[in-house]
Amino acid sequence: MTENTKIIENATCTFCGCVCDDMILTVDLDEKKIIKSKNACVLGRAWFAEHTIEEGAAAAMIDGKEVSVEEAIEEAAQTLTKAKFPITYGLSDTTCEAQRQAVAITDKVKGNIDTTTSVCHGPSGLAFQGVGESTSTLGEVKNRADLVIYWGGNPAESHPRHFGRYAVTPKGMFTPRGKKDRTVVLIDVRKTKSSPVADILIRPKPGKDFEVLWALRALVKGKKLSTDIQERTGVPLEVLQDLSDRMKNCRFGVLFFGMGLTMTRGRHFNSGALLALATDLNEFTHFVAKPVRGHGNVTGADNVVSWQTGYPFGVNFSRGYPRFNPGEFTTVDTLANGHADAAMIIASDPASNFPKKAIAHLKSIPIVVLDTKSTETSNDAHVAFRTSTYGINTSGTVYRMDDVPITLRPAFESPFPDDETILKGINKRVNELMLAKHYASGARGEEKVAAPI
Repeated sequence: MTENTKIIENATCTFCGCVCDDMILTVDLDEKKIIKSKNACVLGRAWFAEHTIEEGAAAAMIDGKEVSVEEAIEEAAQTLTKAKFPITYGLSDTTCEAQRQAVAITDKVKGNIDTTTSVCHGPSGLAFQGVGESTSTLGEVKNRADLVIYWGGNPAESHPRHFGRYAVTPKGMFTPRGKKDRTVVLIDVRKTKSSPVADILIRPKPGKDFEVLWALRALVKGKKLSTDIQERTGVPLEVLQDLSDRMKNCRFGVLFFGMGLTMTRGRHFNSGALLALATDLNEFTHFVAKPVRGHGNVTGADNVVSWQTGYPFGVNFSRGYPRFNPGEFTTVDTLANGHADAAMIIASDPASNFPKKAIAHLKSIPIVVLDTKSTETSNDAHVAFRTSTYGINTSGTVYRMDDVPITLRPAFESPFPDDETILKGINKRVNELMLAKHYASGARGEEKVAAPI
């Protein structure tokens, strides 16, 4: 540690969807690293500690050879405009400003844009469109919720500050005693590290979430259930009845749901049933439902793509207007089916976690990658940009999991450009190439018409 340090107050952690914005960071300006991160959880501390400047790394490469950023932008634009079906994927770990540029590029080249939502809370996105959402901010939950239900999630490990900052233990305006003013229910097929915080632990049979949700909807509406409900779901009738009564009689209830619900048997039907249950409960009290999102700005990615196109992910522009068809236009499917002939990957590493068939096709096409570090995907890239890290080196806007926008306060500068700058350059050059192509085709058309005369 040197004496050349500075303190960044109210900084933001962009590791997970909690997007906690009360960080106090101590930055070593000589070493260009964060040496202390007060208020951060164990995941946040690791996030801040690992981001240093990699000396000697190339800002841009084409086929593994270092080039100027301008040359790489030109090659990236050429690659995307020449492709018949280019795809854009990732976006969940970058700023909303960069995400907007990515949508514009994909629109111009008539490609396909998708976020990491398609491999996590994609079913929830479908459910929101089909059922609607009774929603609130995490601030409302903190101040008002006296019944907190977690369904299919393990925040103690995935979102360590969710309990303490937003939902379980914090003291609020109408919950002045914190945990003592709340009942916490955890619904999961197994015990997790989150289980000890629960006042009530309910363990349905694996794959029976939909049946449990539908049973609760029936009880809320005053219907009688079959006596074999425990055999079917693994949950005794008296437990379901007790939970139904608690939900109807609380002052303010919240259903938090994770991928243990959305990515199991039933998928978007599970999410839809939970959202419908929250709607049903609003006939008796105030109840909301919120997905517990993973990546730092995956909520922002869905919001930006939605207000730009009308759809949250898996959007296709090949006909000149946005179309939405998950299972066809989501990235895993476009790659596995062999449809994509070029890819732009932003702040993601699909080559390390996609199905083998999708990875095989990805590696067979030219890839443009923007990432803060070397990855399996960037190592296979035709064009690779090394970029700065949002929230640590780069300002901008991100969305917390409850759709609240938050402005980033970077800790120290990076020699590498940010995603927005690179994407703006590609967008500008793509626009020029598309216009030139348009004028060239128009001129050829005029020649063909004029020739007979």
